[in-house]
Amino acid sequence: MQELRVVGVRVELPGNQPILLLKEAQGERYLPIWIGAVEAAAIAFEQQGVRPARPMTHDLLREVVRTLGATLEAVNITEMRDGIYIAELVFGDDRVVSARPSDAVALAVRTGAPIYGAEDLLDEVGIEIPDEQEDEVEKFREFLDQISPEDFGAGSGSGGA
Repeated sequence: MQELRVVGVRVELPGNQPILLLKEAQGERYLPIWIGAVEAAAIAFEQQGVRPARPMTHDLLREVVRTLGATLEAVNITEMRDGIYIAELVFGDDRVVSARPSDAVALAVRTGAPIYGAEDLLDEVGIEIPDEQEDEVEKFREFLDQISPEDFGAGSGSGGA
């Protein structure tokens, strides 16, 4: 497993499809995941420190986990099956819960849990964007100019996450 960090969430035009972009912490590969608008907002709000008037579902889940005395130890994005990414929420004592990557990442950014991607998955769908001189935003714009959801089997925008 390779540790990943959240680069950001953006909207791909012209289809207005949100995309979550993760990058290897110790590498050059990026993992793009097309996600729903609600999950995109949940991730972006937390990254930007925005506090909605009412807690979002992911805030509620964080509080439930905390109240039950559990700790989210990690999020693992394990594979892509039929064009759909599969993730796991990893708790202590070998407790694992299957989750959509978008929900798992939204919870991870709220709890500070590390996010990992399976090496096989990164080998299969990871994208290298080599120029270290550019800042992350510029890399992301170039990335979006070069790909479409069809490149990753998520052409309908319905199930990447």
